[in-house]
Amino acid sequence: MSNHTVVVPGRDDLAVTLSWAARTDTGHRRAVNEDSFLARSPLFAVADGMGGHSAGDFASAAVVTRLAENVGHDYVEPGGIDRALRAAVDDIGKGAGESELGTGTTVTGIALTLIGGTPQWVVFNIGDSRVYQLVEGVLEQLTVDHSVVQELIDAGAIRPEDAEGHPHSNVITRSVGFNDVPDPDFRVLPVIPGMRILICSDGLTKELTDYGIRHFLVSNPDPDDAADHLIDAALDNGGRDNVTVVVVDVEAQRPTVETRSASPRH
Repeated sequence: MSNHTVVVPGRDDLAVTLSWAARTDTGHRRAVNEDSFLARSPLFAVADGMGGHSAGDFASAAVVTRLAENVGHDYVEPGGIDRALRAAVDDIGKGAGESELGTGTTVTGIALTLIGGTPQWVVFNIGDSRVYQLVEGVLEQLTVDHSVVQELIDAGAIRPEDAEGHPHSNVITRSVGFNDVPDPDFRVLPVIPGMRILICSDGLTKELTDYGIRHFLVSNPDPDDAADHLIDAALDNGGRDNVTVVVVDVEAQRPTVETRSASPRH
């Protein structure tokens, strides 16, 4: 488990402590792990290289590499995520190889930023990897999948429980790559002491229901244990895809005199 204490500008008496853990596994049916992740305050993300396209692992790594350029400060600057995703599209285009199909990746995550001088999470998403929050035992999916089946669900054409078995269940409608301008959804979220955030590739949500995800998040207070149990459960339930999880806890907002010595940055 890693942790980091962030001082709130203009409030020398107040700081936010984050702790987190991340795990990834190739799964039982894939030869290569095309997932990549970033877990370093103030930015946490999961990217899932496009299955069936060349060098999906290259595409997901390119996105994570560019996002990592925002790490090294306590907060992500406005526009930092957009700039990183646009740069990643250029990187992917230069390194995509000879495939006529090209390559691409999903990406989703959270970034700690300042809005009006107050720490906030910015949730971002392209594709069908997801972000969830757990607050006071209530699990909420924060992102909306960019997929054909989600559009069918929204239109009332299929039921949510029929999505996984649909023949187009793996077809996404937005991605990073293919020389397209990235089009992420953004959502602002308050930083609440005691909240837990899960970022995951669809290798997890293919194998676990929301009920199962909530169970492992609630029953494992330590982020390392929660990440381990989520990965193990996905593998036990079939492990049909690469699976990646990042678990982030907001531990406290407290005077910096208490947190600076207790929670060194890693």
